[in-house]
Amino acid sequence: MRDFSKDHEWMSINTATVRKAHGKEVPLLDILDACARHGVRAISPWRDQVAAVGLKEVSRAVRSHDLALSGYCRGGMFTASDDAGLARARDDNRRAVDEACELNAACLVLVVGGLPGALQGQAEYRDIGRARAQVTDGIAQLLEYGRERKMPIAIEPLHPMYAADRACINTLEQALDVCDLLDPAGSGDLGVAVDLYHVWWDPKLQTQIERAGKRRLLAFHVCDWLTPTTDLLNDRGMMGDGVMEISKVRGWVEAQGFAGYSEVEIFSYRWWERSTDEILRTCIERHRAVV
Repeated sequence: MRDFSKDHEWMSINTATVRKAHGKEVPLLDILDACARHGVRAISPWRDQVAAVGLKEVSRAVRSHDLALSGYCRGGMFTASDDAGLARARDDNRRAVDEACELNAACLVLVVGGLPGALQGQAEYRDIGRARAQVTDGIAQLLEYGRERKMPIAIEPLHPMYAADRACINTLEQALDVCDLLDPAGSGDLGVAVDLYHVWWDPKLQTQIERAGKRRLLAFHVCDWLTPTTDLLNDRGMMGDGVMEISKVRGWVEAQGFAGYSEVEIFSYRWWERSTDEILRTCIERHRAVV
């Protein structure tokens, strides 16, 4: 297992972690400047942040700061109640692949979607089996396009509390079942993003990480689970402030040959009240001490 205690060479910052400072939105270019100032080598930006600046402008800034992308957030949201909605999702996901290619991302991360309309407050149907079938079909189509563009696709299972509105793939086992169905040879074109916020609780986690192996492990995200958690979306903990055994799970991942970045992804109304510099300094300190 790699020694992270002396530097933060293998820490990536998901830009959601510093999306806000003192309660206000931080422009993506300012985030990139701050990461470079703190010696952060890698990021994972969100599509809405990129769109607010412009893809070409962000691409130039990434290159000028010599930043790698541990991933690109996000594709997915495949489900719909009609053919027109499915077609819109297909087209948007292809655009996401194109953007990831322009930014030279390591992979496109998928949040696959739940019951259509549920995120807006009214599900258009209740059949989660139908949703999962649409997700599988959507990933199959996207995988073909990703292969054409040479962009790996990473399915991120989300905690079961998000099954209705954000992602109906909720365990690493489910995600790997889709991978094995669509890519039985394990080509490396389709794999998983292991986000500990979503999977730390899973009694099958170690065995499923072993099942994934090096070729399926495309991304590794860290934060912590607070007790009590006061907001299931925006109260993730800084590493070391909660109950996760982060280093142990990193050991399981690295035992399979994963040698990429540990991506810090913290949605937190608490941390977003602080300065960008304080958030990044703390991420670096905790990455060395806890991850």
